[in-house]
Amino acid sequence: MAADGPNFTLVIASPSYLVAVPVALAGRRVSFQITVLKVLAGHPQGRASLADLKHYVVVLTCSGADWSQRMKRLAARAPELDIFSSGYVLREPSGWQITAKGRDFLISIEAPLAEPARTPVALPMPVVSDPTDLPPNVVQLVGRKVRRARRAA
Repeated sequence: MAADGPNFTLVIASPSYLVAVPVALAGRRVSFQITVLKVLAGHPQGRASLADLKHYVVVLTCSGADWSQRMKRLAARAPELDIFSSGYVLREPSGWQITAKGRDFLISIEAPLAEPARTPVALPMPVVSDPTDLPPNVVQLVGRKVRRARRAA
């Protein structure tokens, strides 16, 4: 291959299926596999032909920084992911299919992390005023003069 062209490496391989991606993407193997899970989960019965799968993976990976960042965050939650040996995806002659185990895994890594424990904050002591001769349902405004309207004669 020419020096100026992309070098390819196999990311997912079996005797009947090969998916090659540029070497620059090989370090993103886990986020690529999560993208495959997401694509399959979005298809009817969780099944897609290899051609459809390749097409949608390319569309999503080229869609911008939002998708890439999201996949990186999810990949960080499953650094040793292998969708085939884990039983998350089945390879069949007609295409690939996500399993129930794969759907459960996808749900688990997409679930928000538990919120950090909040430290209790000391509340200030309430201001207690001197008792008044007003009934309990009347609020007296402190430091305000009450103006009464004069009657016109």
